[in-house]
Amino acid sequence: MTATTINDAEVAKFTAMAEEWWDPKGKFKPIHKFNPVRLAYIREHVLTHFHLDGSVMRPLEGLTILDVGCGGGLLCEPLARLGATVTGIDAAERNIKIATLHAAQSGVDVTYQATTSEALAAQGQKYDMVLNMEVVEHVDNVPLYMKSCADLVAPGGLMLTATLNRTARALAFAVIGAEYVLGWLPKGTHDWNKFLTPDEIKALITRNGLKVTDQTGVVYHPLADDWRKSRDMAINYMVMAQRPAAA
Repeated sequence: MTATTINDAEVAKFTAMAEEWWDPKGKFKPIHKFNPVRLAYIREHVLTHFHLDGSVMRPLEGLTILDVGCGGGLLCEPLARLGATVTGIDAAERNIKIATLHAAQSGVDVTYQATTSEALAAQGQKYDMVLNMEVVEHVDNVPLYMKSCADLVAPGGLMLTATLNRTARALAFAVIGAEYVLGWLPKGTHDWNKFLTPDEIKALITRNGLKVTDQTGVVYHPLADDWRKSRDMAINYMVMAQRPAAA
């Protein structure tokens, strides 16, 4: 097992598509469609957990958020607009360049770095919330990756992990359907064998000192052309966890 989370083939794959991050009709169209439900879930839990006022324009003011594997910054920018101090990191330098340029053009203050979660953890960095969104299925050394993400969570902070379940339905819909039939994603985007079950994710979370506080599935509604929370975790799911506050 490698001592780094970087999978060179995965980095090269997303680097090749980097120019399309902000095209809502391009190769990342599914993420654009997926973003509203992710943002609503993050906002809901952050407001409740940190006892923040959701009626103000910038309710996340004062919070630090790290987005691991941020890609082009599709989550970073809206969270920064909500007032959070946001850092986005990605192993693909091209992604970071695209994200930095787009943030500058949009007038949004986000700090981007071409680095890894384990490198930041080694520096002793801590954040109020760590976002681990659709990344774990693309890395090498999953235990190291999950440990480094957990280590970056400050006492009393949150970590949100989103990924794909290793089920026959996920293979049928998220890989064969999305990549080979509907063409939502480029062929080869996902390797079903690298998907993790909710129990596997939760075991890695608790092993690293965090407590799971919520979980939800996310399903696609074709008639409405949107994604919604669901009790069905057989394909896409999210797990929220908390690090205990310092004594």
